[in-house]
Amino acid sequence: MSTPDNIESRSLLAVDLGLTTGIALFGSDGRLRWYRSQHFANSSALRRAVHRLLSKIDDLACICIEGGGNLGDIWEREADKRGIPITRIAAETWRERLLYARDQRNGKQAKRKADALARRVIEWSGARRPTSLRHDTSEAILIGLWGVLDAGWIDGVPPELRC
Repeated sequence: MSTPDNIESRSLLAVDLGLTTGIALFGSDGRLRWYRSQHFANSSALRRAVHRLLSKIDDLACICIEGGGNLGDIWEREADKRGIPITRIAAETWRERLLYARDQRNGKQAKRKADALARRVIEWSGARRPTSLRHDTSEAILIGLWGVLDAGWIDGVPPELRC
């Protein structure tokens, strides 16, 4: 991932694609700034929301998306208009780096471990604690953690986040 020269004021947006989309924003220190889940009625609503969201983030250096297809294309077109690089990954990409193999044996177990790790990222970052945490939001948080690691914004998984 390429990033702007001013590393002090940059952010990475992580997205778990779907009509119900998990979104997480990370700062240049590798910490989570905010996170949320949002449902879109259709791809037109998603297109409008992506335009508005990207307009509000001044220091956006890159976007990391899990998934593809038409919904990914919406994000990619809007990012291209703004000159923001996008990295598309599969779930296996971030899971391989952040979860132990034993924690990925079945989907239910992987989601439980992902939720626990996402909650540790929230705490480590000093972000607002959730009343509930949807799986798409948990995954967006971990996609973002993978993204800041891949970009070299932090050297490795902080000890506080290791299982």
